Amino acid sequence: MKSDSESKVSLSIPPEIAARYDNPDQFQRFDAAMTKVLSVPRSELLRREAEYRKRSLANPKRRGPKPNKK
Repeated sequence: MKSDSESKVSLSIPPEIAARYDNPDQFQRFDAAMTKVLSVPRSELLRREAEYRKRSLANPKRRGPKPNKK
């Protein structure tokens, strides 16, 4: 059975992108982080954002404009 590192396709870094980084490992770490972030379903992101908003609005010491109460 292949390990995680063997099953992933090795990315060759284009020279113009490689020039932006001091260490070539930085791009691979960035790419791995972006892959993890983008793998979260949109519905999960919306659920988390709604939960955060609900908690944020419930804070009585919240700075900024307060929502209108109906």
